[in-house]
Amino acid sequence: MPRTLPLAAVQPKFCELVAGMVPGEEIVLTTNGEPVAVITRPPRTSWPSQPGTAKDRSFWMAPDFDAPLEDFAEYME
Repeated sequence: MPRTLPLAAVQPKFCELVAGMVPGEEIVLTTNGEPVAVITRPPRTSWPSQPGTAKDRSFWMAPDFDAPLEDFAEYME
């Protein structure tokens, strides 16, 4: 269900409102309780990252990466 907001309340913060929308979200703008416009953020057409883009990078992981932390010893008993 789309959000319904009065046009007068949206005008001062319009840019922030649009920037905070998620893909596919709709906002109905109203004047005197009547809808006057619908703003829709288009759905995402591509994923932000592509598979294989980090294949040439080397990553280091500590040998004790999965060892229990001393801070949580009392919870592990």
